[in-house]
Formats: sequence, structure tokens, C-alpha cells
Amino acid sequence: MTAIAENTTGRKLGLVIDLDTCVGCHACAVACKEWNDGGLMAPLTDEDPYGASPLGVWFNRVHAFEAGPKSGCGGDDAGATRSVHFPRSCLHCEQPACVTVCPTGASYKRAEDGIVLIDEDKCIGCKLCSWACPYGAREYDYNSGTMKKCTLCVDRIYNTHLPVAERQPACVMVCPTSARHFGDLGDPESQVSKLVADRAGVDLLPGLGYQPVNKYLPPRERRAAADTPPLKDADVEADASHRLLKWVDRLLSR
Repeated sequence: MTAIAENTTGRKLGLVIDLDTCVGCHACAVACKEWNDGGLMAPLTDEDPYGASPLGVWFNRVHAFEAGPKSGCGGDDAGATRSVHFPRSCLHCEQPACVTVCPTGASYKRAEDGIVLIDEDKCIGCKLCSWACPYGAREYDYNSGTMKKCTLCVDRIYNTHLPVAERQPACVMVCPTSARHFGDLGDPESQVSKLVADRAGVDLLPGLGYQPVNKYLPPRERRAAADTPPLKDADVEADASHRLLKWVDRLLSR
């Protein structure tokens, strides 16, 4: 079985995902597919994509759930619910079971930044890592007979041919609501670490002890409709125009 390399730098690169602002548009999933189809784990194959039984490799998947008052999202109205969109990909755990069960050393955790990767030349497609991962983050490629997963766009974040502002995972670059954040979660002074502290970011399934590096920011509690005065038509139009201009400005500034 494979040992986990000791982190030599203290860096823990990962993602912080804001469940309050994610709108479930799947832009992250599509951008991930597009970039990685020519990247480190390429190709990401698809079988019968428009047929009755599509089968393919996706590093990022987005699920949608309906949350009600018992989750703290519905206010005082017993019938109030909201949709929560939950992006799911590899969490680059500090104690990844997918690494320790690998019989060939194909699955490993990098000592310099904590990113969990797969060496396809060593992978025998036994699927032990996918069975060990409680987050469902491993993908089996039936064409190559090997396992594949999110690389945190390692071939992009260290690419010196790209402008510094673009050395981020593809999913972070395209998110229209800025629900995804990338950085060093091993540095308490980093922007992502401060965001986790300010918003009480959480681990996924913390009781399992895998210590995922990626964090989720929980949805904020919504105010009851009675507490929010209705906007006048002019105010609604002005607010919508302001938000649209801010989004366009952020898009063009990248």
C-alpha cells in the first residue's frame, strides 16, 4: 500500500466553495471538462453522450438539493424552501484513503503543495481508490482502463506562460457568481483561509477523519419575506442594472 508523503512546505492548495452564491449553472463542470480534455489526465472520454446510457469522465459534478426550514434556510415560513447547488470534486484530503489503499503507488499526494494526483502509468484500474473515497471523486475511464480525478488544474496553476491572474483552476476562472475560490489553505493569512474563518467554512464529512483541504461555505439564513420591504419598480430595475454591470465589469477585467 502507498504511504502519504509528508508535507514539506506547509502549503495546502485547494478550493473554497460558497454554497450561498452557487447557482448551479454547471459552468465549472463544463470548463473543467474542456481544459482537462487536453491536460494532464487527458483525454476525458465520453461514451454515447446523447444516448440512453451516457458514460463519461467528469472531474466536477454539480448536484441540486431542496432545503427547508429545518436546515436553517427557510425562515419562519413552514413551507419555505430553497435550492442549494452542491459542486462535488476531489477534496485533496490531508489523509486521503484513496492514496493509502493504492497497491501500485499510482495514487499519491504531493509533498510540496498537498495536491492528490494519479500516475496513469502505474494505475492498473483496480478501482480500490474509488471504493475508498467517500466523496465519489474518482472516475474510471473505460477507454484507458485507469482511474482519473480532479488535478486542481496543476498544469494551469503553475503555467508560467499564462498571466498571473489566470493561474487558477479552470472552474474558478469561469464561475459567474464568484462562488469558487482558490488559494493556500495552509496559510492562515491567505484570502481563502480568512474567508473560511469569516464564514465558518466546513469540511465535508469531518467525522471520517480524512481532513479534506477543500472547504464549503454554508448557505446564509434567508430573511423572511415579511421582514423585507417590497422594492419599487424603479428600484428593481436599477438594482438589476447595477448587478449586471458589476458582472460584466468583473468578466472583462479577467
